[in-house]
Amino acid sequence: MTWQPIEGDTKWDYLSFEPISHHLFITHGDRVEVYDTLEKKVIGAIPNTLGVHGVALAPELDRSYTSNGLSSTVTTFELSSLHVLGTLPTEKKPNAIIFDPATRRVFVANGNSGTLTVIDALTNRVVGTVTIGGKLEFQAVDGKGRLFVNVEDRNALVVVDTAKLTVTANYDMSEACESPTGMSIDAQSSRLFVGCRNQKMVVVDGNAGSILASIPVGKGCDATAYDPVLKVAYASSGDGTMTVVNGDSYAVEQLVSTQATARTFTLDPAQHVLYLVAAEIEVPAAGGGRPKLRPGSFQLLTVSR
Repeated sequence: MTWQPIEGDTKWDYLSFEPISHHLFITHGDRVEVYDTLEKKVIGAIPNTLGVHGVALAPELDRSYTSNGLSSTVTTFELSSLHVLGTLPTEKKPNAIIFDPATRRVFVANGNSGTLTVIDALTNRVVGTVTIGGKLEFQAVDGKGRLFVNVEDRNALVVVDTAKLTVTANYDMSEACESPTGMSIDAQSSRLFVGCRNQKMVVVDGNAGSILASIPVGKGCDATAYDPVLKVAYASSGDGTMTVVNGDSYAVEQLVSTQATARTFTLDPAQHVLYLVAAEIEVPAAGGGRPKLRPGSFQLLTVSR
């Protein structure tokens, strides 16, 4: 494991990795840092993304999109040049964001509106809204026209037809999962790996909605990833642990110590490298809130097998 400091605020959320350019996109308060994993340095930034939560990558179109939670907008930019193309409106507090290659649409989960804002990535225009209800969290797509989205306050997993923009299923996960957060997919088998705040990662059958496994993970799990080559699932938690799970047997293979607050991460699927971000705790959390973080301590963590 290696650590590298990143200048700026200690606020962040999700990361995204683009394997062709080897660029890592780090959501970082009011901007997105662009980190070159070969050069091992920040090579640019997407500014004015206030309260940014996620980055959706559409490399086939040379475009990318950020969900700006505090301004209720999406910023679109070119992947190759990092040139900002413009902004689009969303509903309240856009959170998770994802590109669906089957329809070439971008889906923005509006956390405080219970809706998905739908953007046509070919024209950069808002083309629809899907109403779901509840507090929407992370999303995943299967590349075949289905989108899955967690509903955190309902312990549910909702399925959306990305062409018709209709809800096709609503799976209740409450028997095993409280407050679902991060999610990833094994598209080949239609299995979802969902991180839950009751220190579990549940495996859900995307076709039937049944829970295939419930796996213990660390406290404050906020992200998962699935490596289809190694057939391994990962769950990162804010208590400073990364749980490594066998994708076939669902047995825990390893518990990796990372760093407290390293709750989110992304995967380089070709090199099988994990990228996490964290910051040092200055004042521990009290009353269930988040800890106060030390200014200037934001850093990137790299974990390889």
